[in-house]
Amino acid sequence: MNGIIIFGVLLALMLTGMPVSISLGLTVLTFIFGFTQVPLESVALKLFTGIEKFEIMAIPFFILAGNFLTHGGVARRMINFATSMVGHWHGGLALAGVLACALFAAVSGSSPATVVAIGSILLPAMAKAGFPNKFGAGVITTSGALGILIPPSIVMVMYSVSTNTSVGALFLAGVIPGAVLALMLGVTTWWRAKKFGYPRQPKATFAQRLKALKDSFWGLLLIVVVMGGIYTGIFTPTEAAAMAAVYAFVIAVFVYRDMGLKDVPRVLLNSANMSAMLLYIITNAVLFSFVLANENIPQQLADWLVGMGLGQIAFLLVVNVLLLVAGNFMEPSSIVLIMAPILFPVATKLGIDPIHFGILIVVNMEVGMCHPPVGLNLYVASGITKMGITELTIAVWPWLLTMLGFLVLVTYWPPLSLWLPNLLMK
Repeated sequence: MNGIIIFGVLLALMLTGMPVSISLGLTVLTFIFGFTQVPLESVALKLFTGIEKFEIMAIPFFILAGNFLTHGGVARRMINFATSMVGHWHGGLALAGVLACALFAAVSGSSPATVVAIGSILLPAMAKAGFPNKFGAGVITTSGALGILIPPSIVMVMYSVSTNTSVGALFLAGVIPGAVLALMLGVTTWWRAKKFGYPRQPKATFAQRLKALKDSFWGLLLIVVVMGGIYTGIFTPTEAAAMAAVYAFVIAVFVYRDMGLKDVPRVLLNSANMSAMLLYIITNAVLFSFVLANENIPQQLADWLVGMGLGQIAFLLVVNVLLLVAGNFMEPSSIVLIMAPILFPVATKLGIDPIHFGILIVVNMEVGMCHPPVGLNLYVASGITKMGITELTIAVWPWLLTMLGFLVLVTYWPPLSLWLPNLLMK
């Protein structure tokens, strides 16, 4: 009964158009004051301890690193490098977009940041080269979603915080699925470009490729610094985020010099605004999880689902449907922070690996970012292309179907996610 009251109040508040973070906070306060004897002091204590976790510090640092890279010319150099490698194939600039999104995802940790960084440069170039706007928008909107699957990933950090799962293992688990999804999106792009006869670029010479690699070297090196540092044990994922922020600042301001010191306060302010928004969501979600745990709702749900006789296959199907539906109403941060603590106990009870389950949730979040009504990538792409959401929704369908096919693969073939962490973290 208490579970029905909690979710009923939350749904009612969200239907008023209230932001999810505020809806969560008001739901918690309403339930605590109206239906429990929980002292107010424990709520205040939970607010403080909820964001006291060391891993949460990675989020503002990765946001800051992404903003420095977005404004610091790294994206443009990655696009040039990607174009020199694959530009001569069918739909060359679009394929370069997929590859550039994959490369930028490996240094930014954010899908919207990847769409902005790559899309704002590449989409005008594609239109100038003769590609239809819909094609370019479809490619970049969906490929930008790689930002949360290819490590480092802010969404993975949030899952880790919600379930006490290893961030390092999650980052490792995202490498192969990220590469496979990039390949699948690339194949879809190539096939459609070939089918409709979209333009190709002249084949780059070895010297041109070498120059493009040299120009983008400092940006690409960040991938090695972050991932290499984590897996050689030099620093933790949180410390890696801080290193990434400092490194991105240095190469943007002093190496590439596409940013001046006068631009740094603006980037810091933008990063602080975004970090504050995410930390506010986390705080309220932690309170929400506290109330659920206090009422023993996750455990009751786990017992009920196990009692229904749901096996792993049926449970994972239910989870996918639930998360895809949630993606219609909420953005990824809120979904992970609300759903992960509820679904995680059931998954572990059914013997599902926590790392595999985390990657499954992240891929669901990717799909949710690319379809209406609240797909963040759609809104970001709409701002760049000046296309309506309905038009963009039609544009992304071929790639969205590819992502749904990939979701099935990730869901029911755990070795895709688990092989690399099992190999390197034994």
